[in-house]
Amino acid sequence: MTDTTPNRKIHQGRNVKRFREILGIKQDTLAYELGDDWNQQKISLLEQKETIETPLLKQISVALKIPVEAIENFDEEQAVNIIANTITNNDNAVMHSLYINNATINPIEKIVQLHEEKIALYERMLNEKDEMMARLEKLIQGK
Repeated sequence: MTDTTPNRKIHQGRNVKRFREILGIKQDTLAYELGDDWNQQKISLLEQKETIETPLLKQISVALKIPVEAIENFDEEQAVNIIANTITNNDNAVMHSLYINNATINPIEKIVQLHEEKIALYERMLNEKDEMMARLEKLIQGK
């Protein structure tokens, strides 16, 4: 898939925030993991920065236990588009499948059909048994 917006700038601070939130980590906790000179306010400012220095990105990736590349390359808008397209395509496929299956095989109708086929088979077997009994009676009477 190609990106239609050339040279789109990845907002690394926003990515740190998104991954932190996804992982359920509070700003205070991330600050604690990064060391004594960090606090909640400093994390808040960090998450507003478009670009974060590589050594700090590496520290954050260790604290969040995610690859540095995730923070450097994650494009939320592109991810949302991919997810939306996937969901839309899957929903269409599921709806199409349900439509096709309901059009050709309704489960209740199938059960009724199988039941009717069993009844018809049973009735044929009874008729054949009656005919066989009648033939046997004729044979017995003929001797």
